[in-house]
Amino acid sequence: MNRHAIVIGGGPAGLMAAEAMLAAGIMVDLYESMPSLGRKFLMAGRGGLNITHSEPLEHFTQRYGDARNRAASWLDAFGPQELREWVHRLGIETFTGTSGRVFPAEMKAAPLLRAWLHRLRQQGLRIHARHRWIGWSTDNDVIFETPAGNMTVHTNAIVLALGGGSWPQLGSDGAWQNPLRMQGIDLATFEPSNCGFDIAWSDYMRNHFPGAALKNISARVDGITCRGEAVITEHGIEGGLIYALTAPLRQKIARTGQALLYLDLLPNHAHIDVATALAKRGSRSFVSHLKSSLRLSAAKAALVYECLVPTERDDPTILAAKLKALPLRLTAPRPIAEAISTAGGVKLDALDHHLMVKVRPGLFCAGEMLDWEAPTGGYLLTACYATGLIAGKGAAAWFVGNIPS
Repeated sequence: MNRHAIVIGGGPAGLMAAEAMLAAGIMVDLYESMPSLGRKFLMAGRGGLNITHSEPLEHFTQRYGDARNRAASWLDAFGPQELREWVHRLGIETFTGTSGRVFPAEMKAAPLLRAWLHRLRQQGLRIHARHRWIGWSTDNDVIFETPAGNMTVHTNAIVLALGGGSWPQLGSDGAWQNPLRMQGIDLATFEPSNCGFDIAWSDYMRNHFPGAALKNISARVDGITCRGEAVITEHGIEGGLIYALTAPLRQKIARTGQALLYLDLLPNHAHIDVATALAKRGSRSFVSHLKSSLRLSAAKAALVYECLVPTERDDPTILAAKLKALPLRLTAPRPIAEAISTAGGVKLDALDHHLMVKVRPGLFCAGEMLDWEAPTGGYLLTACYATGLIAGKGAAAWFVGNIPS
C-alpha cells in the first residue's frame, strides 16, 4: 500500500495533523504557499506567545460561542492541559500569568516552532515551501502552483489547514474557498473576529488619543459583560476587551446598522460613591474635575467629554450614571485584513466528527478555516491544535481503511 498522505498548510493545525499521521506510520508531505512555515504563529507570538488558558474546562468551552458544543468534543481529545504537556515534551517550560493565560517560559513562539519542526523532520516529515494549492485536476490529483510551474500530486488522504482570511500577507488569504465551493462543500461567509470597531470620533479624539489605553474597565452589549482593557484608535476602539465581545457587536451591527457598547470606566466604584465624588466641582474644568475627583486618566476623561452633551456633563447625578455606563456608538467592524482571526469558513455540519468532509471522503479540514471563533487568550490556538490532531488521526484511520464511525 502507498502509505503517503499530504497536509496543506504549515500553521499549528497543519503541523499537528502531520504529527498525528507520522505517529501512525504514514509518510507525510506538507505543502505551504509561503517561503517558510508558521508565519502567523510567529507574528502572534511577537508580543508574548499565549498558548492556552488555565481556567476550568467547563468555562473554557463557553468561549467558543455558537460552536461551543462541537468545540467541547475537540477539547476532550486535546484540551488546554494536554497542550501544555505537549509543549513540555518539546523541552519548553510554561507558566501561568496573573490573568490565567499560559505562556512559554521565554514568552516567544520561535523556540517552540524550531523545536517542533526539528522533531517532525526527524520523524520523516517532508516540507515543500512555495507550493500554493489551487484545486484538483480532472484526474482528481491535487494541483500546486510552484516557482517551477504547476505540479500534481496523487494521494488518498488530504488534510487542509489553510487558515482563515485575516492577515493575508502571512498566507491566510482565503483563496481556498473557490476550490471547495466547486466541490459542493458548504461554506459560511468570512467575517472579522477579534477585531476593532469604527466610531465616528471628533477630530480632537482622532488626532490626540490614538494608542491611548483604557485600563481596568468593563463593557456591556446586549446583556453580555466583560472586563479588561481597550485601546483608542484613529478609527475607533480595539483591544482584548473588545475582542471578547466581537461576535455580539458584529451581529448587532448586522441587524441594526450600529451597536451601543456601554463602558463602565470605574468598575471598582459604586454609583453612589462616584456621585458623591463628583458633587463638588468648584471652578475646575470638566476634565480637571474628573481627573482630580476620580483619578480618571486623560484618555478616559476625554472619552467622557466626547460622548456626553453639556447638560449631561454638568449634572453630577447624570454624569455619575454615564461614567458607569458610557455609551459608545460602534458603526462597523474593521476590515478582515486587519482582524486577528475570522468567523466563517467550512461549516461544521459539512464535516463528520473526524473533521472529514461528508461530500468528499478522504478530505479533512482543520484550524481557522472551520466556521468557529473564539476570543484571544489562548482559545484560538488551543482549538487549532485540537482540530489538527483530530483531522490528522481521522486521515490516518481513513488511509488504512478503518476510520471509526
